[in-house]
Amino acid sequence: MENLRRVSALLVLAVVSWSAPYAAASPAERADAQLDAALAALITMPGGPPGAIAVVQRGRRLAVHAVGVVGFDTPRLPSETDHMRLASVSKAFNGAVALALVAQGRLSLDDTIATRLPSLPAAWGAVTLGQLLNHTSGIPNYLGVPAAQEAIGASPTVALPPSQLLDFVTDLPLEFAPGSTYRYSNSDNIAAGLMVEAATGTTYAEALTDEVYAPLGLEQTSLPEGAAMPAPFLRGYGFEPPAPPEDLSEVLAAGWPWAAGGVISTPADLNRFVRGYVSGALFRGPARRRQRTFIAGGNSDPPGPGSNDAGMSLFRYRTRCGTVFGHTGNFPGYTQFAAASRSGRRSTTVSITVQLRPDIDTAVFAALHEAWELAVCAAMARS
Repeated sequence: MENLRRVSALLVLAVVSWSAPYAAASPAERADAQLDAALAALITMPGGPPGAIAVVQRGRRLAVHAVGVVGFDTPRLPSETDHMRLASVSKAFNGAVALALVAQGRLSLDDTIATRLPSLPAAWGAVTLGQLLNHTSGIPNYLGVPAAQEAIGASPTVALPPSQLLDFVTDLPLEFAPGSTYRYSNSDNIAAGLMVEAATGTTYAEALTDEVYAPLGLEQTSLPEGAAMPAPFLRGYGFEPPAPPEDLSEVLAAGWPWAAGGVISTPADLNRFVRGYVSGALFRGPARRRQRTFIAGGNSDPPGPGSNDAGMSLFRYRTRCGTVFGHTGNFPGYTQFAAASRSGRRSTTVSITVQLRPDIDTAVFAALHEAWELAVCAAMARS
């Protein structure tokens, strides 16, 4: 299957070389060609993904840039209708539903854990919804503690109920005074999701459908409980040489990361979401202004392109081609990036089928990071 990946890359490079004389091409055509070349190079790197797909939309013009294969046993190009795990980009969905409820007056950014979730530790009581959404709560990251990792290892495909996910850290002290420090934590989104349930009287998944999926027309997006993926889907892999690549697509229940990372979508739906979320299609007024109060240097995990600043379930990426807003994420088998201009008229998503971490997969992640920035450049380029 390595040959398939290389052939796909060479085909893309051939298209880039012959689609138009480079010097005569428009800025948008040159940016598209640079993105194609970067993605093609990425899949040929040792430890690179079997497949990669970017969606770039400039106004009404949408282009799909795909290289590699859907899976080692499925030798076709990735498609914008293939399902995939969104990883921490799910946190943007968390912000979307919570802030939509804030705009409706059903939640407040000043609501506290003590008033909305009184069963959680009293020491967390003063933490507000706003602090949960901008990662300044001080609640320890439940996925980072050994007890949670052992529980996931013992039951990877069947997760605990959402109400029990924070049990792994309820005996731990806050890491800092709420509101005093920025620190990315999956626990924040679990608590915010539980607040959404408390405010709506429905499940978090139902609230997502009512407040996010339906208004934006996201028909291929869901938050399942288990590990199964809807067909068709991009197969996500793990690489630990000399062992052969391991298919990780359906080995971990979405319920373990839940509101912090469990959403499944497609590149097409993700692009539609980020355009609507960033542009204010779901909420406006004070909620949107509070969301865009940024913490300088607060980065998503993994870091996005350019310089990063953290808002509420939204990050600002100042790149060499302009400023966009969005989120990144990684999950066993997948790494994701989605961003849009302030108006939402220019957008991009980049999805690959391997989990990359900047501190471990240094060279490959650096190439991916550059591809993200080139995708932003393509979205922002003049036609």
